[in-house]
Amino acid sequence: MGVRITGIGIVSAIGLTVAENLRALRESRSGIGPVQYLEEEEGLLVGEVKMSSEALQKELGIGSKGISRTSLLGLKAAKEAWGDNKHTHNLKTGIISSTSVGGMDNTEGFYKAYLAGANPDFNILKTHNSGSTTERIAAELGISGYINTLSTACSSGANAIMLGARLLLSGKLDRVLVGGSDALTQFTINGFRSLMIYDDQWCRPFDETRSGLNLGEGAAFLLLENEKSIKNSGNKTIAYINGWANAADAYHQTASSPDGKGATMAITNALERSGIPLEDISYINAHGTGTKNNDLSESVALRNVFKENIPAFSSTKPFTGHTLAAAGAIEAVFSILAIQHQLIFPNLNYAVAIAETGLEPVTSLRNEKHVKAVLSNSFGFGGNNSSLVFSDRE
Repeated sequence: MGVRITGIGIVSAIGLTVAENLRALRESRSGIGPVQYLEEEEGLLVGEVKMSSEALQKELGIGSKGISRTSLLGLKAAKEAWGDNKHTHNLKTGIISSTSVGGMDNTEGFYKAYLAGANPDFNILKTHNSGSTTERIAAELGISGYINTLSTACSSGANAIMLGARLLLSGKLDRVLVGGSDALTQFTINGFRSLMIYDDQWCRPFDETRSGLNLGEGAAFLLLENEKSIKNSGNKTIAYINGWANAADAYHQTASSPDGKGATMAITNALERSGIPLEDISYINAHGTGTKNNDLSESVALRNVFKENIPAFSSTKPFTGHTLAAAGAIEAVFSILAIQHQLIFPNLNYAVAIAETGLEPVTSLRNEKHVKAVLSNSFGFGGNNSSLVFSDRE
């Protein structure tokens, strides 16, 4: 049994709305470029949202100086997904948001001001924890029935969607906003540099010459509803979540297992839960970070599951950068757009297949094939692997 999706919202390096993101995907136009808003070395390649925090505050009508960029991005995407829906006493409504950064952008500003003796506002530290982002979005949207925050590294957004689907099917909620938000910070950039997996060039997922990722920022949310809620809202179902699975292989603190064990388990279990045959998967939106370890591990997993009949696949991270906890939600929106508009998105910058597996991703936009079902992968640090299956039918 599938779970109905009735709304989507997104903000990323390639657009401030669903329509803008779709247009950029159609045009194969990346949002990765030299850093503009963050105080970092000139020329650093990042997937920044093309809007300052001040401009976001103004557009959203928020006067508080204490709100983090992660919260602003999340609120913008959540508002688009929520649309014109109203609160009613007979519907149990919740929100599950994910983040890995939380309000760290505010904390960095506080720290610099403190060291400079500039008497910073200690109240800003209240926005640091991950939960404050979800609570702020919930408060702005008037959601109070159920509020939860997940932080499982790069699989966070997918896990938020998974938990929301389970709560709907169990009858705990009637409708729920699910997704994730993360902003760029100096701490995360320097952290990935310390691991020596940040590419100073444009990232190249699944390419033999790949040498790392480009970080990005953004947010995305999906509105999930049960039949009771849809009867009340009158919303149209735009797609279904049919399958989901999480498998934690705990192979290493940061590396994926070279035999693709965790990824294989997540994909296999998600497909089994969906009831959709392997041959009906039209497209795979791969995790595809552009790092040596991840792309090889995911390639091995795809071979393990699909053998020689691997569906068309690509990573969309060369469009947005790796948005960490928001990645699973952003790529879930891309998967839904693929189904809605019958599109398979290109894997930008690919040239040469990985020697060990020889897999070749899609390199140009395709629209000649009926896209019935999409597999979306999100694999995080610590071996926290999650896969989702979306389709056009229940």
